Amino acid sequence: MKLRDVAYVPYLRFFLKNKFLGFAIPIALLIFSIGAIRGGIVSTSFFPRIASDRISINLKMTQGTNEMITDSIISTIEQKVWEINKEFTKKQSGNKDVIQNVVKRIGPGTSNASLTVNLLPGEARDFPSLEINNAIRKKVGRINGVESLTFGSNSNFGGSPVAVSLLGNNLKELKAAKDELKTTLQNNALLKDVSDNDPAGIKEVQIKLKDKAYVLGLNLQSVMGQVRSGFFGFQAQRFQRGQDEIRVYVRYEKEDRSSIKNLDDMWINTPLETKVPFSEIASYSIARGDVSINHLEGKREIQITADMKSKDDSASDVLDEIKTSIMPEIIAKYPTVSALYEGQNRQAQKTMVSVKVVGPIILLLIYIIIAFTFRTYSQPIVLIIMVPFSLIGVVWGHYFHHFPINILSWLGIIALIGIMVNDGLVLIGKFNTYLKEGMKYEDALLEAGKSRFRAIFLTSLTTVAGLAPLLLETSRQAQFLKPMAISISYGIAIATVLTLVMLPLLLSVSNTIKVFIKWMITGKKVTREEVERAIIEMNYEDPISDANQEKERSYSKE
Repeated sequence: MKLRDVAYVPYLRFFLKNKFLGFAIPIALLIFSIGAIRGGIVSTSFFPRIASDRISINLKMTQGTNEMITDSIISTIEQKVWEINKEFTKKQSGNKDVIQNVVKRIGPGTSNASLTVNLLPGEARDFPSLEINNAIRKKVGRINGVESLTFGSNSNFGGSPVAVSLLGNNLKELKAAKDELKTTLQNNALLKDVSDNDPAGIKEVQIKLKDKAYVLGLNLQSVMGQVRSGFFGFQAQRFQRGQDEIRVYVRYEKEDRSSIKNLDDMWINTPLETKVPFSEIASYSIARGDVSINHLEGKREIQITADMKSKDDSASDVLDEIKTSIMPEIIAKYPTVSALYEGQNRQAQKTMVSVKVVGPIILLLIYIIIAFTFRTYSQPIVLIIMVPFSLIGVVWGHYFHHFPINILSWLGIIALIGIMVNDGLVLIGKFNTYLKEGMKYEDALLEAGKSRFRAIFLTSLTTVAGLAPLLLETSRQAQFLKPMAISISYGIAIATVLTLVMLPLLLSVSNTIKVFIKWMITGKKVTREEVERAIIEMNYEDPISDANQEKERSYSKE
C-alpha cells in the first residue's frame, strides 16, 4: 500500500472534519517558536559569528612604554599559549598539535604587540577555537599595567557586536561617562575584550603661566617656543652640500636637558631683553595627552566596543539592556553626553530600513503574479498566510545545530518562501483542474493532495538530502553557508506538511467564507463549487463557446 494512502489521506480527511485542531497545532507551534526566540532559547544575531582557525592576541601598553617591557609581557603570554597546546594535544585524536605555530610581532610603536596563534584546521580539530581561546585567556589571567589585552577567535562582520559611541563637547564629562560605561561592560558576564578608541597618550609637560609672566610681556606661545628650542632644538641654519641638505640645530647640552628638573633651572628671555627663571613665571604638570581625536556629527566622539563571550549569547539583548538600563543613568549624570549605537547595530539598522521598503514590494509582486496565474484574489492570500508558519522549522533547526538566527539565515528563508510557494501552486493548480472536471469541493481537495503528494514529498526529500552533507560539514568555509542550509532544509520539512495539510484546510475555510459572503449579498443558498473562480470562469466561457458553435452552424447552412 502506498505511503500517501496510509499516512496522508486519512489524516487529511480527519483534519478537514476537525479544522480547529488542524489550525491549533501549527499556531501553537508558531507561538512556541516565537517564544523560544524572545526567551533566549534560540539566540539571534544580525551578523554571523564564524569561528576562525586562528586566535589573535593583541596587547596595548600605555604610550611610551619601553619596548623591552612590551616584549617581555607578550613573550610570557606566548609561553602560556604553548602550555595550553600541551593540554589540548593530549586530548586531541591522533595526538596532533592543536596549535600549529605562533607568530609574534612588536609594533607599531614600542607599546603595541600581537600574537597570531594558528590552529589545526577545524575539520581535523576536536575542539572549537572558542574553547581554546577561553583556555588561553584563563591561563594568562589578569596582567596589571596594560592598556588593553584582547583575545579574538571570531570573524565579526559589520563591526563589533557591541559598540557604543559617546558624543559630547565637554571633554571632562565625556571621559567620565566613558570610564563608567566601560567599567559596567567589563562587569557584564556575557562580554569580553572591552576596549575604547581613547587610550592614554604619551606623557606630556603641560605649562601654565603665572600672572607675573604677563606683566613681563610673555605669553604661552613664546614660553613654549623657548622650552622647545632648548630641549628639542632650534634650526639655526640650513645649507646645501652637494645633493644633501644640511640642517643645523642649536640646543642645550645633553646634561642640561636629560632631566625634568632642568626645566626648573631654565632661564626665559623676555621682550625687555632680560632673563627670568622659568620657575618664577610658570608652573608645569605632567599628564598623558590624547593619542587621537575623533569627531562624529560635529561632536567629540569616544567609542567603546566589546565582543560576546559565547556564540550562543545574543548581542541584541545586551544592546537592549545598554539602551534601556545603563545609558539612561549615565546620561542623567552627564547631561552633555549623548549616545549612538554603532558597529553591527548600525549596519543592521541600514539593512532593516531597506527591508521595510523592499519587503512589501516583493510580497506584492508575488501576490500579483499568483493572482494573474489563477485569476483569483483569495488563493494567493492563502499561500502568503502559510509563509510565517515555515519559521517553525527554521527556529528549531538553528536550535538543534546551536546556530544563532542571522542575516544568512534570512537569505535561506527567502529561498524557502520560493520553494514553498511553488509547492502550493502545484497543489492549487491540480485542485482547480479537478473542480473544472466536475468533482465535489472536498473530493477535489482530497484528490489534489493525493495526486500531488509524490511530487511535493520527493521534491522536499531530495532537497533535504542534497543539503545534508553541508549540514554535517565542520570546516570553517561551511560555517558561512550552514545558516542558509538550516533554514532551507528544516523549513522545507515543515513547509511540506503545511502544504499537504494546512493549505487544504485554508482553502476549505476560504471557501466557507466566500459561501457566507455570497449568501449575505444575494440571500440565496449556493454550493461550495459555485463560488470558486475556476467554476465561475468555466461557466463564463461555456456560453461564449455555445454561441460561437451556433454561429458556425448558421454559416454552414448559408
